[in-house]
Amino acid sequence: MRSDAHRPSSQRFSTGAPKLEPALFTHAATLIAPFAADAPPEFHGPSIEEFFPEILFSLAGVPIHRIHLIQFLATIAVVLIFWLGTRRMRVVPGRFQSVVEMGLDFVRVNIGEDLLGKKDAQRFLPILTTMFFMILFMNLTGIIPFLNIAGTSIIAVPLTLAIVSYVTFIYAGIKKSPKNFFKNSLFPSGVPWPIYIIVTPIELISTFIIRPVTLTLRLLMNMMVGHLLLVLFFAATQFFILDMGGWWSILGAGSLAFGFIFTLFEILVAVLQAYVFALLTAVYIQLAVAEEH
Repeated sequence: MRSDAHRPSSQRFSTGAPKLEPALFTHAATLIAPFAADAPPEFHGPSIEEFFPEILFSLAGVPIHRIHLIQFLATIAVVLIFWLGTRRMRVVPGRFQSVVEMGLDFVRVNIGEDLLGKKDAQRFLPILTTMFFMILFMNLTGIIPFLNIAGTSIIAVPLTLAIVSYVTFIYAGIKKSPKNFFKNSLFPSGVPWPIYIIVTPIELISTFIIRPVTLTLRLLMNMMVGHLLLVLFFAATQFFILDMGGWWSILGAGSLAFGFIFTLFEILVAVLQAYVFALLTAVYIQLAVAEEH
């Protein structure tokens, strides 16, 4: 047998090179490891994926995730509160009954009667009241600890309520004037007939298409943006104080303060969006039952 010394040099290097590669990689990993361990922590901000949570289980074939459970809790809460507040009505109400009556009177007077009058407000008050308190309670789950996201922050609830509002508006108009509702909506009186070429398509789009879309998107986007801002501030607080530490904690204190401020602002937005949605529904109904129809 020939020794390695008598082999060609190309063969000697080709057989030895593969044996050196694992050792080189191991040595390089040993040198890099201390620097990798000292790498600064990364900040992970809010993501749109939070509105598409993991499916937890199925109920009658319908997939249920975390936001659905929050919606169920909000629905149970509003039903329970009104049941407890109205099951034993007294002439001289207690504190809890007074709070419930104040909420009902707010919707009846400020949303219903002010726009529709007592007669029409009485007809549509159940829908307006349900919309207001359903949206309010689902909005407020966005600032409740361990829930931290509004039940109205996925499109199903805003879209469903917008469809109910739209159908109620159409029903009110047809009930008031079966023959002239669509005619008066698309062909307003007092407009020269050539102008209808421009006015009628605009009325069709604004009255029968844009309204449910704007109702849906206004509520949905407000609650989505509110959630993302709150997550941003409190995630930044955790990052600066717990992960970075040191003088970074000063920034953490600032982001925490902004988080609390925006929490208060989000409560205002939750109430305001519930009020605006119910108010616009009442406005649409009022336009449908106007005398010109």
